[in-house]
Amino acid sequence: MEQGSNAAWVDGAIGAVKAITFICDVITYPVYLLLQRPWEKRRLSSKPKGKVVSSDQKTITIRTLTSPQESHTSLVKNDIDTMEKVIRFTTKKYSDKKCLGTRQILAEEDEEQPDGRIFKKYKMGDYLWTTFAETDVIATNFGKGLVALGQERYKNIVIFGETRAQWLISAQACFKQNFPVVTIYATLGEEAIAHGINETEVSFVITTHDLLPKFKTILKSTPKVKTIIYMEDQLSETDTSGLRDDVNIIAFKEVVKKGEALQIDNSPPKSSDVAIIMYTSGSTGIPKGVILTHENIVSTLKGFSDTVLMKANDMYMAYLPLAHVYELLSEYMCLFCGVPIGYSTPLTMVDTSSKIMRGTKGDASVLKPTIITAVPLILDRIYKGINDKLSHGSAVKKSLFNFAFNYKKKWVRKGFTTPLVDSLIFSHVKQALGGRVRLVVSGGAPLSPDTHEFIKTCLCNSVIQGYGLTETCAAATAMDLDDMTLGRAGTPLTVCDIRLIDWEEGNYRVSDKPFPRGEIIIGGNNVSPGYYKLEEKTKEDFFTEDGKRWFKTGDIGEYHPDGVIRIIDRKKDLVKLQGGEYVSLGKVETQLKTCPVVDNICVYADARHDYCIALIVPNQAALQEIGEKYGFNKDTSIDILCEDTRVEREVQHQIALHAKKCKLQKFEIPGKVKLCKEVWTPETGLTTAAFKLKRKEIQDKYQHELNRLYAS
Repeated sequence: MEQGSNAAWVDGAIGAVKAITFICDVITYPVYLLLQRPWEKRRLSSKPKGKVVSSDQKTITIRTLTSPQESHTSLVKNDIDTMEKVIRFTTKKYSDKKCLGTRQILAEEDEEQPDGRIFKKYKMGDYLWTTFAETDVIATNFGKGLVALGQERYKNIVIFGETRAQWLISAQACFKQNFPVVTIYATLGEEAIAHGINETEVSFVITTHDLLPKFKTILKSTPKVKTIIYMEDQLSETDTSGLRDDVNIIAFKEVVKKGEALQIDNSPPKSSDVAIIMYTSGSTGIPKGVILTHENIVSTLKGFSDTVLMKANDMYMAYLPLAHVYELLSEYMCLFCGVPIGYSTPLTMVDTSSKIMRGTKGDASVLKPTIITAVPLILDRIYKGINDKLSHGSAVKKSLFNFAFNYKKKWVRKGFTTPLVDSLIFSHVKQALGGRVRLVVSGGAPLSPDTHEFIKTCLCNSVIQGYGLTETCAAATAMDLDDMTLGRAGTPLTVCDIRLIDWEEGNYRVSDKPFPRGEIIIGGNNVSPGYYKLEEKTKEDFFTEDGKRWFKTGDIGEYHPDGVIRIIDRKKDLVKLQGGEYVSLGKVETQLKTCPVVDNICVYADARHDYCIALIVPNQAALQEIGEKYGFNKDTSIDILCEDTRVEREVQHQIALHAKKCKLQKFEIPGKVKLCKEVWTPETGLTTAAFKLKRKEIQDKYQHELNRLYAS
């Protein structure tokens, strides 16, 4: 009886809110109509953004209608065609402005948890900043210090470390002295790290305090390495014992000091010189080294600057791997526009992060960024985190949030903003990232429309996604800032063309109606010369036509009448089922990742069967709620819940309902599921550093379970 009266009270309260809102809408509508001009926003959203510049029976080539913006023309006018020239230009233009910021770690202390366990947490201070001029001095001296230690011009040098200011400074130093930088993900296994070091024949490695111990093993299989430079830790002395006796181990600051004493000039590169050999994150097989020239990188800067318009008071929070081309180019875009970069980590980003001590603010609360980049997995987790928090809140709070969410979504789709609702309801959500975020840029994988809309509604009005690859120096397409649609990758950047070509095997053709479809080929100055020491693979994936370099992506795109591309498939992710239907594994995963019970998912299909199956890393809170329905207490371990067949069946049922909501076809809905106890991370080797699934590794690990699911 009491529960019924509570529900009635909640319904009555929300009904009153709706009535008040309706009256406010009627009164304020004419004012908002005149001030916000929603028809103009809708017009800008639907305007043509690209056009077909050539076509034949099997191909179409698309080009943007966007003109080069001020930053792009500035690069051209000032004859900036190398990264060394970019650094010189920005140092002169923004000399005394904040450049790179690092958060102080004051102490690491034990903190007792409510359950009695003890975790080590950071007590943290403010951000400490270097100006553009100070950063340039450190980079110049570090580069000269490398020369003093024996590093030679044109000779490769490895940077193997987590994202931080010294990483970017090291890269700048190498660009100044024309040392090609070899980037290797901090999360790769020792075999893959040794492969990158040996293939590029480096004798110098730049690493960090935390990663140095790995070299006790790695050095046994990397005989050419003679010098290791480590970036120091804020709290602990670095233990350099136990490494190979013939290797010189030296601290980052010591190299800078050596450079201060050396009177030599920089050795500027040419635009055609190699700037980076970037090892891919290796979602399939051994990581490949992608060659990126200075011309490639500067070309991407031009394209990015025509898409993302930076402001004088912007602040960027960096936390994604700098060894990933997407993060590296995002940071250089910020530097070129004079936007300060504050460094963070997933362990310290927000107030509730795992390494933040009670009473200490997370990095975002201190830094208050205005721009962040993200990969879809991170945005999916924010989406689920907010929903999880709401599900454990009061009925009134949940109902009020749902009403506000749907209310804002309705008006935003019509071209309006909702400042009052933002202030009353969504401001506390925005405070999680400091309260000032005005732009979220998503890349690395397709962002689901549900997550896209949720983040736009709750966190930041401007959420755009782009598309690019390491082989195209992160550049290919990006959404127009005026585009109000969801789930599309945008129009080609100003520095490249996009070509769609028939892929007969997958039944994708440019003659398809209503939208032309085909494999995406990218052509422009941003396209890499090829793979390092892999001539046959380079010939297979790259070609030159009329002086323009092109790359075959293996991704399938769909061309819309306004000139925008949507990524709909990937060759390697397409499996033909027994009944003849094609299942796009990536497409299904993108949709099902937004299911509340899913933290991560890998869909698997065997051509000998007429349905697909799924391996699921469950959301802990959602799984425990399911467990309680079947008599488990709320403290039951995830391991036990994952083994319970009733829980597994319930998860499969929720997946099926969510799949239908996402309008997946019957054959795309997993017929069986397996709940996985282990979280898939770069550290476990089951995802890349950019959190893409490593299908082969996941399949190898769970092959027995996959066989069992199909056999049962």
